Amino acid sequence: MGISVDSPADSRKLCESRRYTFPFLSDDNADTIRRYGVLHPKGGEGGKDIARPAEFLVDATGTIRWVNLTDDIRVRARPESVLMAIDRLL
Repeated sequence: MGISVDSPADSRKLCESRRYTFPFLSDDNADTIRRYGVLHPKGGEGGKDIARPAEFLVDATGTIRWVNLTDDIRVRARPESVLMAIDRLL
């Protein structure tokens, strides 16, 4: 699942343009983003609050089992790193 502070319309456009096939939550009030502790206050255009780039593995009970945080939207966990994290959890 992806989560963004963008409006539902902007999130929909992004998903369509990138052909994302996973669920995408528009969290324009940043409620969920705050709960996960990844709010980057005033980090967006015009000083808008945005989400810090992050990936989480969450189990079926809602427990966070693995986290990857970065300060740069262009830097993300490599797929093989995520797969290794999943293997360690099994």
